[in-house]
Amino acid sequence: MPLFRSAPVRYLLLLLGSWLGIFLLTRGVLLLKDWTSSEPDPVGLLGLFASGLTYDLGFLAYAALPLGCCLLLLPASGWRRSSFRLGLELLLLVSLCVMLFSALAEWLFWDEFSVRFNFIAVDYLVYSDEVLNNILESYPVYALLSAIVCLALALLWLLHAPLQAALASSLPDWRGRVAGLLGLLLAATASNLLLDQQYPRGLDGNTIRRELASNGPYQFFAAFRNNELDYQQFFASLPAASIGPGIRSELQGPRARFTGSDPLDIRRLIDNPGQPRQLNIVLVTIESLSAKYLGSVGDRRGLTPNLDRLRRESLYFSNFYATGTRTDRGLEALTLSVPPTPGRSIVKRIGHESGFASLGQQLAARGYDSVFAYGGRGYFDNMNAFFAGNGYRIVDQSSVPEQQISFKNAWGMADEDLYRQAINLADSDYARGKPFLLQLMTTSNHRPYTYPQGRIDIPSGDGREGAVKYTDHAIGQFLAEARRKPWFDKTIFVFVADHCAGSAGTQDLPVANYQIPLFIYAPGLIAATDDQQLASQIDLAPTLLGLLNIDYQSTFFGRDLLDPQTRQLPARALLGNYQHLGLFDGENLAILSPQKRMRRHNAALGASQEQRLRSADPLLRRDIGYYQSASHALHNQLLAWQPLPDARASATGLR
Repeated sequence: MPLFRSAPVRYLLLLLGSWLGIFLLTRGVLLLKDWTSSEPDPVGLLGLFASGLTYDLGFLAYAALPLGCCLLLLPASGWRRSSFRLGLELLLLVSLCVMLFSALAEWLFWDEFSVRFNFIAVDYLVYSDEVLNNILESYPVYALLSAIVCLALALLWLLHAPLQAALASSLPDWRGRVAGLLGLLLAATASNLLLDQQYPRGLDGNTIRRELASNGPYQFFAAFRNNELDYQQFFASLPAASIGPGIRSELQGPRARFTGSDPLDIRRLIDNPGQPRQLNIVLVTIESLSAKYLGSVGDRRGLTPNLDRLRRESLYFSNFYATGTRTDRGLEALTLSVPPTPGRSIVKRIGHESGFASLGQQLAARGYDSVFAYGGRGYFDNMNAFFAGNGYRIVDQSSVPEQQISFKNAWGMADEDLYRQAINLADSDYARGKPFLLQLMTTSNHRPYTYPQGRIDIPSGDGREGAVKYTDHAIGQFLAEARRKPWFDKTIFVFVADHCAGSAGTQDLPVANYQIPLFIYAPGLIAATDDQQLASQIDLAPTLLGLLNIDYQSTFFGRDLLDPQTRQLPARALLGNYQHLGLFDGENLAILSPQKRMRRHNAALGASQEQRLRSADPLLRRDIGYYQSASHALHNQLLAWQPLPDARASATGLR
């Protein structure tokens, strides 16, 4: 009999066809959710669904291979057993449940990130405790799961007749089985070649449309190989001798003396003028605090009265940008002062996350107690291993007695509890006569947006607005307590976000969605002013060491924002995600993407007009200079910690 009328093929087509229907429905629902952002037009929608069908069929070709081989190789005696046929019915039911669950998970993931599954979803499997509890606290999970099972049973009932007809069909002969196996292998091979050529070329003009055209399960499995991207293989590069002088000029100043012969080696000796100042630093990294939430930036909801007052009393940077879209990227930039290299952040490169010349390591070498204090459990995102391996002592939720935690949710203890730990740490170090760097990472401004009741006038769990207002409340309470401490007058307080509340947009790197606040507060030590120079998270560490007048060997790609010479250098902010690497000069944006594509967006904060370029213009050369040098330094141990010996310091004229 014809192969396509045989029982194995008819069953396989029925199962895969039901999956395809779920994929198409998922794409349609997500399209309706972001209808405006997808910029719909008849031609664009046709291209979106045509490209999406390619992804769907590509994934189905992969999925069909193992099951199809099993069905075609099974002997006739197996097909005649009623238990085997019942097993195939159960398999169809389970697969429908899995695909419907995947569709629901895609909806929730899209609601959070406005993208299909990517390597973040893979990471969520690793940190299942936090993620699962977060989902349980944020959504009616059991009701949704029950609905999925009921819907799957309803679909199985609708498919009952064609399923029985498929199972009752005859079996192919050996020639048909061989032809079927060859067809499956050919389809999987062809889909692999087609998808590798298509991604990410299709629908380049609009990120939302390109994401809608993707297939969630395919993207999930592809993320396993995409979370590490070799710069030289995937991104545009230039000869080292060509870009070396450029990247050094980006970091050059009268206080910097480069020490290596490698043109891409940015290690240099920094000679800060004046006597070193042994000031304490409290560096608070705030979860997901976009600048747009501040009343002083224009928000009218009154969510940040304490931060608005703090802005008037601080050195505030009003043109400051995050390097990435996740916490680990922010911590990487603030701690190591490196651009966001493609793939995983350094924080999460397990086995390769230690030994760097971090801010904490620089200060620990000068007698500071460098502490990383996290409101959650520090195994998340590999934070404990990263900070412990780079000069910090660790304090996280697991090291805090339960009686000292007034409230906790899936992500960790409330911000006020974390700040209470910071006060205790500072008191202890002060009593020992030891200067301190306390680098804090908060958790409260994160879904499910829960916090202690009664602190503010918005109920706990009522959304992002309440979490922002509670975050502000806890900061105000923390500073009020700190002002009563004897160590306050010799302490620099820094408040900065790890990333924005949302970074998705119609562009690969929507610049406005990377803007975050930076406050440096030290009454009597640092004058309060608004600084409007373009700046990046990678600039904070060298700025703090400059405030302390510390001489050191720098591996930092950032600049001291308070050095007058910095204002003479070309403006730039580095920003990216796990694939796209950008340099923003205050007006235009250069983007490097996989397959060695180069683009620039003119008027990046306005109309953002995209130009695809075959050769690097000056802005793209700067972009390549930063990221190629950072990748080179990372893979050649040029970011490793090396103390500055007194003898060497004397020989070079450094104190």
